[in-house]
Amino acid sequence: MKKTLQSVGWHGLSHRLGQIVVDAVLVGLAFWLAFALRFESADWPRRFERLFNETVLIVVLIKLAVFLMARFYTKWWRYTSLRDLRSIIVAGLIASLAVFALFELWDTDRVPLIGAIQPDVRASLPLGVLALDLLLTLALVAGARLLVRSLVERPATRSLTARSGGRRVLICGAGNAGNTLLREISRNSTLGYVPVGLIDDDPRKRRMRVLGTRVLGGRHDLARILREREVDEVMIAMPSAPGSAIQEIVRTCRAADVPCATLPGLPELITGEVTVSQLREVRVEDVLGRDPVEIDFARASRYLTGRVVMVTGAGGSIGSELCRQVARAGVSRLVMVDHAENNLFEIDLELRGRGHAGLVPVIADCKDAANVDAVFAREKPDIVFHAAAYKHVPMMELNPLQAVANNALATRTMATAAEAHKASRFCLISTDKAVEPETIMGATKAIAERLIEARGESGTRFAAVRFGNVLGSSGSVLPIFRRQIAEGGPVTVTHPDMVRYFMTIPEAVQLVIEATGIAEGGDVFVLDMGEPVKIMDLAEKMIELSGHEPGRDIPIEVTGIRPGEKLFEELFNVDEEVRPTRYGKIRRATRPALDPTHLRAGMDELAERVRAGRADGLKTTLLDTLRPNGTAAEHRTEAD
Repeated sequence: MKKTLQSVGWHGLSHRLGQIVVDAVLVGLAFWLAFALRFESADWPRRFERLFNETVLIVVLIKLAVFLMARFYTKWWRYTSLRDLRSIIVAGLIASLAVFALFELWDTDRVPLIGAIQPDVRASLPLGVLALDLLLTLALVAGARLLVRSLVERPATRSLTARSGGRRVLICGAGNAGNTLLREISRNSTLGYVPVGLIDDDPRKRRMRVLGTRVLGGRHDLARILREREVDEVMIAMPSAPGSAIQEIVRTCRAADVPCATLPGLPELITGEVTVSQLREVRVEDVLGRDPVEIDFARASRYLTGRVVMVTGAGGSIGSELCRQVARAGVSRLVMVDHAENNLFEIDLELRGRGHAGLVPVIADCKDAANVDAVFAREKPDIVFHAAAYKHVPMMELNPLQAVANNALATRTMATAAEAHKASRFCLISTDKAVEPETIMGATKAIAERLIEARGESGTRFAAVRFGNVLGSSGSVLPIFRRQIAEGGPVTVTHPDMVRYFMTIPEAVQLVIEATGIAEGGDVFVLDMGEPVKIMDLAEKMIELSGHEPGRDIPIEVTGIRPGEKLFEELFNVDEEVRPTRYGKIRRATRPALDPTHLRAGMDELAERVRAGRADGLKTTLLDTLRPNGTAAEHRTEAD
């Protein structure tokens, strides 16, 4: 008992006891008022007075017991929410049904307390009293909580305009996110914010008040509002707004020399509620103008719950986000594999800090077949996400043997181990560089896809998920542009007309998880990346977001296309048939699989070249392996 009291804390215990005492008084009062209203007087007939006196304690105890089971006393009343009100209604109904059952349905011989009541008294308990008691209990119990919340929030709200030293903020968005943001600012004076108003494009909200703060107009009124009112900062609380709307707000704020911050988009908010701490600077992914991907993550990730999941490349940009989202899906164990110690340490530390259990960090190289087999034998993963890969195109042109070893041969090693140890699903993270490849990196990823297609009849459901660039990944152009802008330029673009598909990392990973769940075996899924983005436009937007003017403050330099680089990236090969899936943002690319003998010969040839360190003619062997009519033997002679 002493240990329990220490863990709860005397203050918390006394607070809970106080809540119970208040509810006991309210429940008793509701029962008394039910009689008074039923008989329209405080002077009741004698038998009903005796009835009340003999049953009030039982009613109070029954209702408090139901409230305790409903966990009414585990939170402060000042944080009462709509969900809590629903719980009060449900618990009140259950408590009233329990009272009715005890007094009207049960045999008095089986319930001593009721049996002690005189039979004529018990039999006359009016149903009208029970109905009134239910309504009054709900009104008093819920009302007490709302009163406490209003008293706590009201002084803070009234003092907002009185805080002369606070930072005056304008909130863009009067929806759920804006409402939650405003409520947190109102509750917590230590944040140092004073809301001066909101803006929202919904005409029905014009001149309305949200927690005492007026909606001053729409997005197109922003410039006027910033001129007329003293605004120190603009907060964008529009997680589902299109990029064009965010960009318009940012430009208006820049013109008025007012800093602005934004809440993350929908993909980044799937983990919890909106808070002031989630505000961040506006990033280029917020203003690209593409519609965010929205999925039912709980439904899409149901197949992961309770399973052992392995993620390779766990410390990388895609792998680490896979670990975050997989951990949230309720897996029994998450095996995180990476050969880079520091990256693995960071994601393991992050997930442990968030309270996730069952984490197994493993330092291993996916090219090491013996080590990979030992990890599979020890951990027995049910589902494997293979994200480990080399991705920098120019670097792989300079190091082709390492590209083949890490992207192609390691995929074969991982797939073989997954099959041998009876994993139920295996997903390869692929890239649009694998489509009609012209580079070493693209060709190695294309072979990895072919290895997945060749396992369509396996007991393990193999799949590859192909998508374009992800914003902010280690292989993305964004980190390069950010560094160049920080250094004062120039920002280098290889061609003014070059376009690429882009998607945020959380969006891509959500769709990867969704696609893996519908894999049937040997599937290649392609994510709908939206409209392609001009790299020149991307560079200009990043310069603008940094507070500079493109071409004047930060120059942009066109350097010329690099060997193997394409102006337009493609998502499908010319021989692939594109089919829809039940998920609109995911399509299936189907084509005849390569002849297994030909593919095996090509892989053996590549493995031999890697072992011998022979890079000459390697690209020819790669491309020959990908040709349905070619033979590895022909090119072994030709290349040598």
